[in-house]
Amino acid sequence: MQRMAVNPVTWSVEMGFNQGEVVSGNTRTLFCSGQTATDADGKPRHDGDMAAQLALSIDNLEAVLGEAGMSLSNLVRLGVYTTDVDLLFQHYGVLASRLGAARVAPTTTMLGVPRLALPDLMVELEGTAVA
Repeated sequence: MQRMAVNPVTWSVEMGFNQGEVVSGNTRTLFCSGQTATDADGKPRHDGDMAAQLALSIDNLEAVLGEAGMSLSNLVRLGVYTTDVDLLFQHYGVLASRLGAARVAPTTTMLGVPRLALPDLMVELEGTAVA
């Protein structure tokens, strides 16, 4: 797979995402359902702790990617849903550092929502990966 970042402006690169990406030569595409801070039984974890919920959501996203033989480095699109945008921005480094370590800057959209599927959840990540 070849990737080409498309950034007519560059402020987003400092935040860890590209404005667009051209992907060519792909052979497999994985569409990941939203991943949250839940354990293996689907029970919410880390009530009220945005940083811990974000970290576990990333872990769960990585688990889906891994099961498909991929990693964070294969992400080309990331959707971030949160019940508190301001609080998420305070802990955004948790996500940015994991993406940076994977040397990836997927196109990203962040949306504030009134609530997620389970009331205790504060953040949900969905992704599209290409290998």
